[in-house]
Parts: sequence; C-alpha cells; structure tokens
Amino acid sequence: MAGRGRGSDQGEDAVVGVSERSLFAIPPPASLPPSPLVPGSGSQPLPAGTPAQIPPATGRIARIGRQIGQASLPRLRHGVTTAAELELDRGIAFLLVPVCLAAGAIGYYALAAEPDFAKPVAIVVLMVICALVSRSWPKTHLAFMAALMCALGLLAAKVETWRAGTRMLGSEISTQVTGRVVSLDRMETGRIRLTIDVTSTARPKLRYAPERVRLSARKIPDDMIAGSLISGYAKLLPPTGPVRPDSYDFSFDSYFAGIGGSGFFLGNPRIISADDNEMPLSARLFSGIENAREAIADHIRGVVGGAEGEIAAALIVGVRAGIPDEINESMRRTGIYHIISISGLHMALVAGTIMGLLRGAFALFPDFSARRSVKKYAAAVALLSIAAYLIISGVVVAAERSFIMLAVMLIAVLFDRAALTMRNLAISAIAVIVVSPHEVVGPSFQMSFAATAALVGAYAGWADHRAGKARPPPPKRSLPGFLTRKFLLATGGLAMTSITAGCATALFAIWHFQRVSPLSLFANLAVMPIVSLIVMPFAVLSSLAMPFGADGPFLYVMGKGLTAMIAISAWISERSPVDAIGLISQHSVLLVTIALVIATMATTWLRLAAVPFALAGLLTVSDTRTPDVLISEDARLVAVPIGGGELAVSRARPNEFTVDNWKRALVSETIVAPEMFNKAEGQFDIADAVNLPPGAPFYCTEGICLARHPSGAIIAHVEDRKATWKACGFADLIVVNDATGYDACHNPLVLVVTKRQLARKGSAAVFFDRQSATSPPIISFAVDGPYRPWHAQRKFSREARGLPPYQKPETPAAPAQ
Repeated sequence: MAGRGRGSDQGEDAVVGVSERSLFAIPPPASLPPSPLVPGSGSQPLPAGTPAQIPPATGRIARIGRQIGQASLPRLRHGVTTAAELELDRGIAFLLVPVCLAAGAIGYYALAAEPDFAKPVAIVVLMVICALVSRSWPKTHLAFMAALMCALGLLAAKVETWRAGTRMLGSEISTQVTGRVVSLDRMETGRIRLTIDVTSTARPKLRYAPERVRLSARKIPDDMIAGSLISGYAKLLPPTGPVRPDSYDFSFDSYFAGIGGSGFFLGNPRIISADDNEMPLSARLFSGIENAREAIADHIRGVVGGAEGEIAAALIVGVRAGIPDEINESMRRTGIYHIISISGLHMALVAGTIMGLLRGAFALFPDFSARRSVKKYAAAVALLSIAAYLIISGVVVAAERSFIMLAVMLIAVLFDRAALTMRNLAISAIAVIVVSPHEVVGPSFQMSFAATAALVGAYAGWADHRAGKARPPPPKRSLPGFLTRKFLLATGGLAMTSITAGCATALFAIWHFQRVSPLSLFANLAVMPIVSLIVMPFAVLSSLAMPFGADGPFLYVMGKGLTAMIAISAWISERSPVDAIGLISQHSVLLVTIALVIATMATTWLRLAAVPFALAGLLTVSDTRTPDVLISEDARLVAVPIGGGELAVSRARPNEFTVDNWKRALVSETIVAPEMFNKAEGQFDIADAVNLPPGAPFYCTEGICLARHPSGAIIAHVEDRKATWKACGFADLIVVNDATGYDACHNPLVLVVTKRQLARKGSAAVFFDRQSATSPPIISFAVDGPYRPWHAQRKFSREARGLPPYQKPETPAAPAQ
C-alpha cells in the first residue's frame, strides 16, 4: 500500500515509515479510450495521403488560454470540495481539535470580565444539542463540532481558574513567616531563593495569608533542606503585574503557579524542625525528590565546576538559577537558549540515547533479537527513562509538555504506529490544554508547538515529495566521498531544521520578548552537534553511572563540550548585529498563526490558502504605535524615548528588569539618567521647562523631574502631591508618585496620573497627539477594566485605597526615674 519513499523500507522499522497519507491517496485517472488522432493510443495509423488534423490552436499561449478557460467558478468550487473531502478523510478534523480548544481558552483569558460557571456550561450544552441535531447535515455538523470544541476550551480554562484559587497578597507587609520549605534555589548572586508553604504568620498575623510564597535570603543554615520547618521575619510583596501594557503578566503566572507573594527575609531564617513525620505522604515524597535533585546538582557542580557545572546541573536536574547572567544573555542573543530549558530536545536526546544503547546491546545477542521485537523493548525502557527524567528535573511545565509529546510517540511505537506524525502532536497538545489551559497564552507553549508542527509538516511534505519520484540506486563511492556526503546531508538537515523552526517561532519570539536572533542559524549549526553528540549523550551516561560512583569521566567530557558551547555562544553573541526589534502588531501574530495552522495541517493544494494569511500578517507587522511614555505600576519610574536610540528615565538607579524590557520595546540602546540640580545653585528652575529643547532628558529639582518628548510635550514626575500644581502651567503629562494625590490642574489638556490609579490599573503607556497640540494625551493601562481572579488582589493595597505608606507608631520614651 505504500509506494516509494517512506513505505519502501523493509524489516522491523518498515511499519514506522508507512505514510498515513498514502492510505487516502487520490487514485490515478482511468485510462482514456483510444483516440484516432493520437498516434500510439491504440488506433490504427492513418492511411497515406490523408491530411493531418491540426488542433485549432497550438503552442504555449493556447495551453495557458485553455487552462484559464477551465478555471471557472464551478470547477474551482468542485476542486475545493474534492480537496476538503480528502482532507477530512485524512483526519484533519482531529488535528483541528487542539486548535479549537486553544482558541476557546484564549477567548476565556481575553474576556473583559470573569464569567460565572453557568455561562460556559450553558454554551457547551447548547453546542452539544446543536451538534446532535445537525448530524444529517455534514457541513453544519462540522461547524457545530468546532464551536463545541471552542466552548470546551473555554470551560476547561474556567475550571482551571476555579481549581487554582490562589490566595494573592494584596499589599506589601513585614511579618513573621513560619512554613515548610518546598524547594531551594542557589542564585548566581549568592542569595538563596526559598519556596515555602506558609503554616502561620505573626506580628502581625495575616487574616488572608498566602498559602505559598517565594522568599530570598542572604544565608541559610547548612542543614536546611526541602521539608524543613523554618521561621523568619520577612517582607512580603504582592505579585507584580505587566511592566507595560500588553506585556507578560507576572501575577497571571503566579496565580496558576500557586505563588501568592514574594519578598525577602530581613534576617537569616532559622530551622524550627527538620522532622518530616508531620507532613502528608505526598509532601514527603516531593521533599525527597527535591532533596535528591539538590544533592545531584551539588555533586555535578563539584565535579564539573564553574559555569559549566551550573549548566550541567540545569541539563540533568533542571536547576538553572546559578547560571551567570552574561551566559544567559549571550545564549538568548544567539538563539540557543532553548538548550538550557529542559524541553523536547532534551527528552528526545535522552530517549534516543537510551534506545540506541539498548538496541546496540540487544544486537550482541542475535538469537534473541531475531525472535523478539527489541525496538519495542527499547521504546518501553526509553519511556520509563524520560518519566524518571521528568521527575528528577522538577516537573517544570516545559518538560511536562515535552514528556507528553514524546510519550505519545513512544507508545505509538509500542503499538506499531508511526511515531512522528501530526496526529500524535495533536494528542499531546490536547493533553496539555486539558491539564493546563493557561499555558496556551504563554510563549513556551506557542513556540514549542509551532516549531514541532512546522518540523513535522515539513518532514511529511518532503517525504511525500520524494515518494512520488523514482530514484536510481546510489552509485558506489569511496570512503571519503561517502563520509563527505553524509556530512553534507547532516549539515543540510540541521540547517533546514533550524530554518524551519526559526521561521515558525520568529514572530512569537518578537511578540513576547521584542528580540530577534539573526545569527541563530549559525549558532545552532555550530552548537547543536556538540550538544547532540557530546553533551546530552554523556549526560545520560553520567546519570546511569552516578549510582555506582563512576560518573566522573562522563561529566568531564560533558563539561568540555559545555566549555566549547559557551565559547561559541559568546563569540557569536559579540558579533550579532541586532537584538531588540520593538513592538509588533497583535493582528499580525494572529494572521501568521492561522497561516501556520493551515500550512502544517493541510496535505492537499489547500495549503496554498496559508499564503494570503502569511502575507497579510507580514504586511501588518508594523501596524502598531510605539508608546511615547511608559510609567511603572508603582509610579516610581517614568521613561521617555528622546531619539537617537536613547531612553531617558526619571531615576538614577531604575529597576533593571523593567528598564531592560522597556529598552527592547522602544528599541533603545542607551539609558540616560536624570540630572540633579540643587535649588540653591540656581542652575535649573521649574520655570525653565518651557525652554527645554525637544528630546531633553529628565532634569530634577525641588522634588520634580521634567523632560521633553521630541514632539514637544513636557513630562513632569512629581514626588509629592503638594507640588503637582507647580507643573500645571506647562506640563502635558504629570505623574504623581503619591497615593493621596489628585488632579490639581483641572485642565482637560493636562493628563495627571496618580499612584492610586497605577496601583489599581497597573503600568501605563501614554501617546501624544502629534497632529494637534490641543488634544490631550491618550493613556492605556495594563489592567484596565473589571478584575479577573489573578488581579483581584490589586484593590486591597494601601496605594489602591489612596492611603499613604504605613508608618510605625513611635514608642513613647520611658519616664525618667
């Protein structure tokens, strides 16, 4: 049933190579009856002297004319119908199930207000009824089934939100925290980050305490491990929102991760009890796994050492908090940071190494391997190996998703099915969406599934292309020629893999991170052979040898491979011509996503329908406006792009993470700190603001910082509400870093943004009307509208209620004796 190409191989692996599409191939047209006009068609030759009958039109122009004449609307409609029926026969309806589920989940998170359970349940029930009633009309039935899948995705997202129900801290506060350690991460800065399940709080006792917090400490006791009951005085901070509108929402991530607050210990925490008998069985099990991970990570760091040891620990047990920032940045700039995060690449290399070792070992016993399906045995052991790898790596989301994808493929091998197919990818996507719908809106889910779908689709298309061509047997080559050919094929395959995955994920990376890696192809070509042939295989061998104390040589070789990887990454990073690329349109990402779905899932000429969506997406990439001013949600920082790649900020020591994000979004390279002036010196006065040239950075005096946008608009950052009126006469935008502040200008042309507004609505972006000087600025908040469950805590902070910072009451002095 399989022709040349994927179905032509014989032996044990032949079933894996069978093309599923060949089962639904279009049969060749029936042979036409012999024609008396065509020689050799079964007719007798024309008698001598009979004049030849020449067609009325000949040549290329005539053929094109006939083709255009045949391309009538009925013929086009018939062609579309035939291709669509073939797509349905090949199972595209099942492939679209995760797409519809993801669309429903995205629709839930995009809702302006939180729906109650009755509405999504009612929609699901209605769609079920409509689907049952419309079974006699296939097209209508398919439409209702698609709507049902979207409704189920929305309902799954609602259920997950209800199930999470994380208690989120509403306001920063200092309190005595007592809890049990869940995990420890040793940061590159030397601090230790602790994830703690809170059991109690005191001084003051919180009435709505979060169940889990993440706190950092300068130093911890040497015997502190996961499961230890600790106590310490800490400053707790509520989860932060987006650093700018339309950026990643950290409170959203904290809500679904169960983290209700973060902060730091004001002193060193102490151990109250290390006895885990009081913990539930599940907690003891997780603590044991966490302690084993930490012990293995310490062992790896001790053997390998340096930054290589930190990366080796990240690859084997998923502990990557200690990797130096400069290495992380160089790997991001070169597009190889995916190597650090345990994902499909690592799972596939682990499974491939295990299967290769086992099949090589079984080959030593030809009698056994001839009678048994050793491939299935190897696949079963590989499945158990990646399950153990998932557990020991901390069961992070990316690894969990990759495990599901690879587990489906290995199970397919056990049941004699094709391992790498779009159907298996759809099954894994359905599993991830049903378990964790919130992952759909995250960059990890979008980029990993986009890359995998593109690779599977490209591989299937290339295999189908080769299957339709007859290939002569390869000529005999000398050993150097054979090795050269294999090297070129491997290099070309790796290059096409990198290009395909990079093109599929480029727009998602730009949308989420505002950065692009133009040299990622060269970096992956240089690094991936080292990772695939040295780093990961020796990581697997070291893991197998570690229980016997024989892992030293394997870790040594792995460390040398990581040294080469770090050196190559740093060398290419220094020569990367561009990094930040700025903001892009959300519509372009949506259009390109539709094009990617069509191109990867369609198997007939209908995949050409992806072209207009892709072109429209690329043409609308720049269809967005860059903010003229960005304001942080705590009102402490204001940034203004002043031209020439410079970003003026209102504080001499701004938050590094926030500024880095703003720099990429506004395509700025240099941070311009404010200039401070003393009133007594008389070098700068508030009245001089009208004389500032366009593009002037912040000048600060008397509690007010003033800057001028290149459009001519004046921005004022005021620390005290009492000084707001000073800027009303000349400023177009006034940001008041005071929760008790208000609009003291009462001028519709002056936009006043207070700390209370920002505390309730999040960070803000301001746009000036450059066409009219009489139009007020337009402001956009990150959390504008009714609160969703991951934002409800914002209304409880002191700033959101318009209260000044909390001041401890002074203790009265003791009376003199």
